[in-house]
Amino acid sequence: MVIAIVGANWGDEGKGKMSDILSKDANVVVRYQGGANAGHTIVNEYGKTALHLLPSGIFRENVINVIGQGVAFDIKAFFSELDEIKSKGMKNPNIVVSDRVQILMPYHIKLDELEEERLGKASFGSTKSGIAPFYSDKYAKIGIQVSEIYDDEYIKNRLTNILTAKNKSIAALYGEDKQINIEEMYEYLIKFRDKLKPYLCNTVKLLNDKIKNNETIILEGQLGTLRDLDNGIYPFTTSSSPLAGFGTVGAGIPPYEIKKIYAITKAYSSCVGAGAFTTEMFGEEAKTLRDIAGEYGAKTGRPRRVGWFDAVATRYGCMVQGATDVVMSLVDVLGYLDKIPVCTAYEIDGKIIKDFPTTMELNKAKPIYEYLEGWKCDISNIKKYEDLPENAKKYIEFIEKEIGYPITMIGNGPKREDIIIR
Repeated sequence: MVIAIVGANWGDEGKGKMSDILSKDANVVVRYQGGANAGHTIVNEYGKTALHLLPSGIFRENVINVIGQGVAFDIKAFFSELDEIKSKGMKNPNIVVSDRVQILMPYHIKLDELEEERLGKASFGSTKSGIAPFYSDKYAKIGIQVSEIYDDEYIKNRLTNILTAKNKSIAALYGEDKQINIEEMYEYLIKFRDKLKPYLCNTVKLLNDKIKNNETIILEGQLGTLRDLDNGIYPFTTSSSPLAGFGTVGAGIPPYEIKKIYAITKAYSSCVGAGAFTTEMFGEEAKTLRDIAGEYGAKTGRPRRVGWFDAVATRYGCMVQGATDVVMSLVDVLGYLDKIPVCTAYEIDGKIIKDFPTTMELNKAKPIYEYLEGWKCDISNIKKYEDLPENAKKYIEFIEKEIGYPITMIGNGPKREDIIIR
């Protein structure tokens, strides 16, 4: 069976924890898109770890972890994360990399930084990890597939052709002194060749064989629905698709094999990066929630924008993902509140709407709230749904009704065991 674990909102919903939990009974965990530009924070017997490129099943010795061909593969970040995992006591992390994956190059990171600097206040809030330039090159067919770096003459010619043209545009837009040295890029690639080769694998064949053997595969998404390039808050999106549907492309498996789709959402809202965020809170109110919840980016450490739960955005997110189950994380964080607002609709130009709009309309949206009573206690040690305070259950059930998708798991703490099955 294939299970997808994806974000219902802007990302940072708690997908890593769910992947870590569900990987206990899985044979394979696959990262199928994105790169080292976001993070999944895992808290387990190895301590607290922020994973950026590695799949969240990496701590399970019996699980094969796959980096699929849809990923923006940063070789340097890959080995840096592996070294960190090994330093925590994992002797032989079980991981393979698709032989069709494309390499995120140092010049992609450089171009990302230069473009954000050029845009100034009009920037997209990039993590400057090179993701947009990488995917631009991939779809322009000037990306570098990992299998190409093992042929000296071929990769030298490819780099020369790619970078000769790229350097002309760099000189015109950013200045002559920003150009990329072709020989340095060649040396960068060959430096990793021997070290990387043992990890390379025909992962498409591997995964399809596992499916034929009725083994369990987890597709682990990065970011969330609203950061999807086609269906999100464009242009304030990522440059790949965080949808479960893209998992079949980025992993190379049939779409009909996905049987379960867990859409993860928080009990409130959070957002990293620019773009419309209708329920955003500010000032001390925001700081209090941010500090209690530890809402700081796993990749950048920068403060996340926070807001109240947005049922309009979450209902849309679950719909586009095709959610079979919703997981609500971090319910315990809200225990300090007397009353808890939930956004149930938007007001746009005097009209009340409940369907998530395009970005231009979203920019004008004002939240309409309903207020629920808080539970005013610590629920982090509760293991059964029926043991939750009545107001906590009312909050969960109210949101479930508003979004129209079943909330089957509730996260009430950061650790692997802090989960309530409903």
